[in-house]
Amino acid sequence: MITVYCYDKCTTCKKSLAWLDEHGFTYKKIDIKGNRPSEELLRSLHAKSGLPLKRFFNTSGLLYKELELSKRLPEINENEQFSLLASDGMLIKRPLLFTENKAWPGFKEEEWERILADEK
Repeated sequence: MITVYCYDKCTTCKKSLAWLDEHGFTYKKIDIKGNRPSEELLRSLHAKSGLPLKRFFNTSGLLYKELELSKRLPEINENEQFSLLASDGMLIKRPLLFTENKAWPGFKEEEWERILADEK
């Protein structure tokens, strides 16, 4: 099962869902703002992704900029970073896609093709 955390006003989210539809994937869509992922889930998704934790932050978002996280993030320990991510869905890079064994923040067609190759 594919799950995708999205924000309805996000053009990248819309593009990613259209891509999933075009490629015949079945998925569950969750509103990241109204139903943000828990810290526990974020820890699990981070582990599945194999990516640096910074990749889970929406670095172009208003809240990220308001909190000046580009300056502060390197000084914040991992536990606090997870707590921050779980505090507001708008801090999380979206769309946030995951399956039973994989997770990926953001959307790039070639990455999703590789990640989802064995999901059909």
